[in-house]
Amino acid sequence: METDDFLAYLCNVKRYSPTTVASYAGDLCQFIEFCEKVENVNEWGSVTPLVVRHFEVALMSGERKGEGVKNEKGGKPLSAKTVRRKLSALRSLYRYLQREGKVESSPLDLIIPPKVGKKLPVFISDDEMDKLLDKQMEHVEFSGFRDFMFLMVAYYTGMRAGELENLKVLDVDLAAKVIRITGKGNKQRIVPMLDDFVEAVRVYFVQRKFVMEKEGGCNHSFFFITDAGRPANEKYIYRHVHKCLEDVKGLPKRSPHVLRHSFATALLNNGAGIEAIQKLLGHSSLAATQVYTHNSFEKLKQVYNQAHPRAYKC
Repeated sequence: METDDFLAYLCNVKRYSPTTVASYAGDLCQFIEFCEKVENVNEWGSVTPLVVRHFEVALMSGERKGEGVKNEKGGKPLSAKTVRRKLSALRSLYRYLQREGKVESSPLDLIIPPKVGKKLPVFISDDEMDKLLDKQMEHVEFSGFRDFMFLMVAYYTGMRAGELENLKVLDVDLAAKVIRITGKGNKQRIVPMLDDFVEAVRVYFVQRKFVMEKEGGCNHSFFFITDAGRPANEKYIYRHVHKCLEDVKGLPKRSPHVLRHSFATALLNNGAGIEAIQKLLGHSSLAATQVYTHNSFEKLKQVYNQAHPRAYKC
């Protein structure tokens, strides 16, 4: 049960990021282990819907037969969202195998994935975001100002953590006041830059150049760098953003994605159209963007209470 050709297809044809391809590889490897050690199945064409169903139940129940299905959570039941992701990877593989003529049908056609309860995105309010940025901007040394830029770039552009990691200096056009973002599937989008954002980037570029020259031997074009001048990877960015967001009290999650949610929610609350937000976020489907409309309900309540003629009589 090989997956090399499929993973190469995801990388070279679908242009998925290395992180996404690695995720597919891990999910498929887990299923292969289950098939071989638990179900005694060694060919993709021999996998039945019942085998897939057994795999799904094992993941969600936490019960591990034999030596199969060992996961990062040490045998604990996995969430419906995680199980759906693993089944989605398997479904994509079988679509590929069918196109290549290696199997006649997909056992996933008869599998109903577990339902996932909808969770509203965690976001930071406009006022809290203003306080956070004002506080972080007080840093004079490079490391503090660089961390401020993590927050500013994510909140002003809605970038994902991986997009922050891959951002290059040449992607930022200060003269035109735009920033070019390469997202999932190497799809590119353009986001405008506000004047204070442009000025902050100018200052950052001066500090970045000084650190690069001071460290010596650092010759790369990545926008974000570590204190030693090396490219800042996704884990590094996450760690520093998490630390900065500790200043926001009561925030249940502290990640770059919270800033992305805050970006989208702020735009929607201040009158931006859902289609425009979709383009700025780089969503391929409008359905992915519509989740932010739920966060705007309180804003709609305010408008309703101010505008409805009967509100004044209550």
